Amino acid sequence: MADMTAKKAPGFLKNSVIYQINLRAFTPGGTLKSAEEMLPHIASLGVDLVYLCPIFLADDDPREEFWSERQRQSGFGNPQNMYRMKDYYSIDPEYGTDDDLKSFVRTAHDNNLRVLLDLVYYHCGPTAVFIDEHPDFVVRDENGAVKNGLWHFPELNFKSPALREYLWRNMEYFVREFDVDGYRCDVSNAVPLDFWEEGRRRIDALKPGIVMLAESFGGSELEQRAAFDMQYCSIPHIACAVLAGEKPASELRREHESQAVGGLTGARFIRSTDNHDISNDEYECRTEKLHSAGVEAALAFCFLIDGIPFLYNGQEIADSRRHSIFSNRFHGGGYIGIDWSNAATPRGKHRMAFIRRMIELRRRIPALTEGETVWMDSPFPEAVLTFRREGEGESVVVAVNLGPEARTIPLAGRHVIDSEGGAGWCDGSAELPPFSCLVLRG
Repeated sequence: MADMTAKKAPGFLKNSVIYQINLRAFTPGGTLKSAEEMLPHIASLGVDLVYLCPIFLADDDPREEFWSERQRQSGFGNPQNMYRMKDYYSIDPEYGTDDDLKSFVRTAHDNNLRVLLDLVYYHCGPTAVFIDEHPDFVVRDENGAVKNGLWHFPELNFKSPALREYLWRNMEYFVREFDVDGYRCDVSNAVPLDFWEEGRRRIDALKPGIVMLAESFGGSELEQRAAFDMQYCSIPHIACAVLAGEKPASELRREHESQAVGGLTGARFIRSTDNHDISNDEYECRTEKLHSAGVEAALAFCFLIDGIPFLYNGQEIADSRRHSIFSNRFHGGGYIGIDWSNAATPRGKHRMAFIRRMIELRRRIPALTEGETVWMDSPFPEAVLTFRREGEGESVVVAVNLGPEARTIPLAGRHVIDSEGGAGWCDGSAELPPFSCLVLRG
């Protein structure tokens, strides 16, 4: 391929932090209006982009043969899976109205926040509004029956020019009518890349600074050639395993280095330890619940390595409650989501201060957002990661201890910029307490 360099992203992106909102778990109200009231809080953290889980009309077909396995296993009996669409052009009344979304976006913009919506284009629901009128919009077998793909949902037929046009106009619609700032695209690599590239071209023409996030992993970096600005990576699952003692910390280095193999030069990745899938599927082993002592060390890695840090729904107050994408105020016996009272606890206060400090550090030290990552060999690869962030005329060393034991590492002659113990001078070696990090210049 001739061009093996990632597309140029909007200039603000390298300094940005993303915050994911799952409306069903974000507030007891579960609506855009109630979430809008929380936007000043999110902005106060230093966050720049808010990403909403799907808010479009979900399919309410009660036939369980068209439900995903985890939807059935959730036990909530809710037919409306937020990732199974009925109408891509309508806001689900569960969350509010068109005017509510417009107000949410306006308030976000007033708080210097950009808003990303979640597009689910690989599949739709079995009673999607267009299936009868446009039978070619879904994949069909040799007998003309609708073909269900992953999760028992009908696959959309991207061989249909009319289906493509319908979805491109959908992308344009929410930019033009609601002033949204971009999209997170569900299972993006299950959708033809040329579809995303044309969609990106069209929304770029409507609004400068559009952002596109691909939910795809290793081997899909070519999506960033023209369509996407950034994509997922496997850090959340690896970080969970490291904190549980199931994998060495060096696995995070291996994951980072593997991203450069066979991908685009300059490809960008989000860095996170949690998201709606992890909090839904792995509640009993959520990192925040079982390994709370180590979460901040893992978050420090995400904020200090290259990439775009990503916070999930209540992570800033160390929330560890169950979040199911299948429960809401109508199914599940009441609100199941963030316990905001945790913000008043010592642990919640400490986490908020930590998040604000990490974001401020990134803004204050250009090497942390613009510099190259250069790995340093760690004397304790099973627990400690060490690397440099090298910018123009500036070099910053980061050491992160992801283990439960204190470690002493050689880092002579460096000024301590940030640590739990405050600033100082590192003379000869540095003591890393359990689950801690050091940021040093020199």
